[in-house]
Amino acid sequence: MTQAPETSLNSLDARRSSDGGTLTLIMTGRWDSDTTGKWWRRGQQILTQGKPRRLVIDASGVSYCDGAGVAFLIDLQQLQTRTGGDAAIQGLQEEFRRLLDIYGHISIERPPGRRRESLSIIEQAGKAAVELWRDLQSLLTFVGELAVMLLRAARRPSLVRWRDAWLAAEQSGVDALPIIALIGVLLGLILAFQSAIPMRRFGADIFVADLLGIGMLREMGPLITAIILAGRSGSAFAAELGTMKVREEIDALRTMGLEPVRFLVLPRVIAAVAMIPVLTVFANLFGLMGGAIVMRSLGYPLITYVNQVLSAVTVGDLVGGLVKSFVYGVVVAAIGCLRGLETKTGASAVGQSTTSAVVSGIVLIAIVDGIFAVVFYALDL
Repeated sequence: MTQAPETSLNSLDARRSSDGGTLTLIMTGRWDSDTTGKWWRRGQQILTQGKPRRLVIDASGVSYCDGAGVAFLIDLQQLQTRTGGDAAIQGLQEEFRRLLDIYGHISIERPPGRRRESLSIIEQAGKAAVELWRDLQSLLTFVGELAVMLLRAARRPSLVRWRDAWLAAEQSGVDALPIIALIGVLLGLILAFQSAIPMRRFGADIFVADLLGIGMLREMGPLITAIILAGRSGSAFAAELGTMKVREEIDALRTMGLEPVRFLVLPRVIAAVAMIPVLTVFANLFGLMGGAIVMRSLGYPLITYVNQVLSAVTVGDLVGGLVKSFVYGVVVAAIGCLRGLETKTGASAVGQSTTSAVVSGIVLIAIVDGIFAVVFYALDL
């Protein structure tokens, strides 16, 4: 029974002896890394279902065989041996036979230590707690190292690679302005429409301007700017540093005596901290512009809306929001760079670091926002 399609470069036939005790697998064509994989599971199924006492692999028709093809032969041999039967390979060309002799003693089975064992809920909770504790330790260590580097940079500004800082500021600040403007206007529109519905029942439509002004300056402007910064710049920082980590460029910096925190992290943190208050001001302005559109649609003159906003907000509201945005900028930039430096090896490592940077950044933003809310309430601000 031939299983190969017409367009295949190889084929695998199975024939039974008359007494049923011997199974002959006939291999033809090329058996390399491109063609062997699709026949691997089929060969195992034939052998498992047939359960022969003796297996004969007829490889006289094999025109080419690389490491993948040899691994397939070894796997069939070992699978037959584990069931207590005999296995033999016939007709394999000498050059491929030498390759089989080299790797024939290697077990194809997965090492026992690499098998994933199922964990109980308690074990999973303990493992998660240990990982969280280690993550907090690395975060605190990194924050301390970054704080020391910032103090050194304040005393000696020449330590900072300002060209990289300007480039990072352009990417995280100027390039983010269009999305900040769009989100700001939409947020202002949504808040104004949602608040106008209940306030209209009490004839208090005009106080939508008060709510929008205080809400944007104190909370929504800094918060939405920080989240956008985490999604754009935080992930970009993690991807850049993660790629350098995978390519061992960061190890090369350490070998040359250059500190990665000063060389790579410091310019990005300074750029993010410098840009986020500016972006927050623009987010506030565009949010108020969205509210103005709604108030005009409700029949209020623009000057009435502006005067109502100015009478509701104070300088303290604006300064409080900018202080929050400053802290958000430090958190987003630091966690993005930390996740990039923690990147492991493997094809998916950079993607995992990027995802972790965004998730960790948003979680930390929410935690910091909660702390600010308690502090502002306690200070009656």
